[in-house]
Amino acid sequence: MKCLLLTSFIVLALSFSLAAQEVDTVPIPVKDMQIKLKRSPLPSRIGTITFSTVELKPALVQAKINYWKTKATVGINANQASFSDNWKGGGVNSIAVGALLNHKAEYSKESYSYTSELILQYGKVKNKDQLQKKTSDRVYWDNKAAVQLSKNWYFFASLSFESQFDKGFSYSKDAQGNEVPKLLSKFMSPGYLTESMGFEYKPSKIFSTRIGTGTARQTFVLDTSIIKTNPKNFGVEKGKTVKNELAFQVVSNFEKEIMKNTILKAKYNMFIPYDDFGQIDHRLDIVATAKLNRFLNVSLTGVILYDKDMDLKVQRSQALALGASFTFPR
Repeated sequence: MKCLLLTSFIVLALSFSLAAQEVDTVPIPVKDMQIKLKRSPLPSRIGTITFSTVELKPALVQAKINYWKTKATVGINANQASFSDNWKGGGVNSIAVGALLNHKAEYSKESYSYTSELILQYGKVKNKDQLQKKTSDRVYWDNKAAVQLSKNWYFFASLSFESQFDKGFSYSKDAQGNEVPKLLSKFMSPGYLTESMGFEYKPSKIFSTRIGTGTARQTFVLDTSIIKTNPKNFGVEKGKTVKNELAFQVVSNFEKEIMKNTILKAKYNMFIPYDDFGQIDHRLDIVATAKLNRFLNVSLTGVILYDKDMDLKVQRSQALALGASFTFPR
């Protein structure tokens, strides 16, 4: 009985609760009620906001993309020594002067590139009671256009020219002990013009290799009298001034800062004529330049050359110089 009464009481309580909820959710119309809202104490302004069209002029930036990168280096070095007549240590009065110009221009846009490099080098030394002698003499101009085929491979075409400024001599002495010069070479005797096309492998900025499968080289000896003192005549037949060759060529370049303010450059050239694979020409140029301060530097240069048309033995040259150099742009 008690359970029945308790159950009935719970049911009645829930009924009243549901009835109360239904009453609370009945909407009350307030349209006709006089309900006044309390005015805000904050001041207010009543006005009209007007909007007008504003014309914005585009800002033009006067910027141009420069696809060219150029660098020029001018170097001058000198060496001088003098001794009094009673100097017991021995020695000879001498003066040596050398100059170098290296200009490089590079153009790069999308997959196309062009590089032009000019090297002009000349130096002389004069010792007392001796003839003037050359210490360096070179004219070199290289041009290369390339199209990128993949990440590291390019198709290229190049044109290069090489010769010297001044006459070159070998020296001997006569019966009286005087020096006698013998003419060996001069400007355009020899001179080399090389056209090449093929593929270039360039995995990084410090190293590249050209593989010239189609290469032609013209060797010029315009002074026909040189054959009297230089019988090999740089491979050009007697009575002729030009020799044409078709060949396979490899040109490798390396340039890196091997230590702080010290740059090492190396260029290797291999030339194999198609009509004589046994005659391979090699040339290796190495230049190490250490910068002492803003203008002064020390440079060590070396050349190793093997060309049967010049000599059956390997030729070598080396020079160490201290001088001033100026690079543009800095």
